[in-house]
Amino acid sequence: MARRSSGLSKSLIIKGLQCPKALWLSKNPPNFALPPDPDREATFAAGTEVGILAQQLFPGGVEVPYEGLSFPAQLARTKELIEQGAEIIYEASFSFSAIFVKADILVRDGDGWQLYEVKMGTSVKPVNLDDVAIQHYVMNGCGLKITKSYLVHINTDYIRQGAIDVQQLFHAEEITTKVMSRLQSLPEVVQECRQIMAEHREPTISIGPQCHNPYECDFVPYCWQHIPENSVFDLHGKGIDKFAMYRAGNIKFDELPLDLLSDSQRQQVEATIKQENFINNEKIREFCDDLWYPLCYLDFETTNEPIPPYNGIRPYQQLPFQFSLHIQNHHRAEPEHFEFLAEPGRDPRPQLIEKLLNLIPPDACILTYNQSFEKRVLHLLAEAFPTSAKALLQRTDNIRDLMQPFQQRYTYYWQLAGSYSIKAVLPILAPEFSYAELEISDGQTAQRAYQQLIKLPDEHGREVLKQALLDYCRLDTLAMVVILDKLQELASPNEKV
Repeated sequence: MARRSSGLSKSLIIKGLQCPKALWLSKNPPNFALPPDPDREATFAAGTEVGILAQQLFPGGVEVPYEGLSFPAQLARTKELIEQGAEIIYEASFSFSAIFVKADILVRDGDGWQLYEVKMGTSVKPVNLDDVAIQHYVMNGCGLKITKSYLVHINTDYIRQGAIDVQQLFHAEEITTKVMSRLQSLPEVVQECRQIMAEHREPTISIGPQCHNPYECDFVPYCWQHIPENSVFDLHGKGIDKFAMYRAGNIKFDELPLDLLSDSQRQQVEATIKQENFINNEKIREFCDDLWYPLCYLDFETTNEPIPPYNGIRPYQQLPFQFSLHIQNHHRAEPEHFEFLAEPGRDPRPQLIEKLLNLIPPDACILTYNQSFEKRVLHLLAEAFPTSAKALLQRTDNIRDLMQPFQQRYTYYWQLAGSYSIKAVLPILAPEFSYAELEISDGQTAQRAYQQLIKLPDEHGREVLKQALLDYCRLDTLAMVVILDKLQELASPNEKV
């Protein structure tokens, strides 16, 4: 196995604090194909955009770029700027004890410097304190005096009106005292990290909560490959310590103490072991009887960005850019399909509202899958556009949730493995329908695709991406049509169609 450099970085130390095994694997990659993580790439790109915008909090600074400069060149340029009397430096680079760090923003403060670390989160987290403490440790080692440390994060109370107001978008929280308390233990932490990397064998560390906290570890697929299907970790719901059961040897479903499980978890285990389904025809009938026609199957796709793209929007607010709608005028009628996809680069809400209200009659029953999401979107639209609020809220009152029969276990199929998502339910009730063949097959990918539309210069590429978005959203509402049809058959098993 090829061994890598023993040099450290801030991210490697953070990884070592989370799990020593992850640190070792980062330097000694396993012979294991790790799946790609497009979500991480999208998060990194968004974080970069936030970091660049935050530089406007202290305009007039000089950047030490990462791209185009070697590490020694970055260090030399930082030193040069400090010696020349630069007041503000972006991405200043330092190395001490073979640990390389870059500081988001440094602001000269007398004979010292204020350190500003920028994050796209909405509060200060413990891992952020470790992050800043490592930078502080390295800069101190380089002879730089840090007078104050700040964590710059997103302020979700900010509502955009006009150009982005960076002073309102960001909140700089002083964390100097908290960082100093962590700084005391850092020499020992660094030494432990070096010892871990010097080991010739992979550390023997069991899976645990550290696999997902504070970050989802890159090596979960590798470290969890011994976990069988239908394990304690496949149980849906809370109320039990799954890792405690795992450590006690209670891993497979047939090894679990049923008396410690919730009713739904016990049902999941017993149904899986016996490969039995559960159907409560009466409850399903009650659900179906609560629906009426015309019946409108509605699904939104939304984006939630840290930097509000349009007026009247908060950071991370759900912004609907697309909907699919199937309308059924009476029982067994062929549903008619309608759709909307916003043109990128303009606020989609006014046009979306107009089209939605024109298509959905005021007295129609609206069927969604996970009604809290669609209701939230409609309430936000009503709040932002008062002239349409009454009509939007009227539709909101008519929403029913197709997820209910599965979430409440009126019907449960053992193949669901405890899930009640539409993507789990559809292939079981209607195997002929599948998301697998779609270019876009989940909401996160749809959100990334819409954001990509804004940046794509190629017209053909945009059209291909638009069609992929439309195909995905259309299947979401078509799936609801199919699922309700199957439920209605279960509600009236003796009815002849």
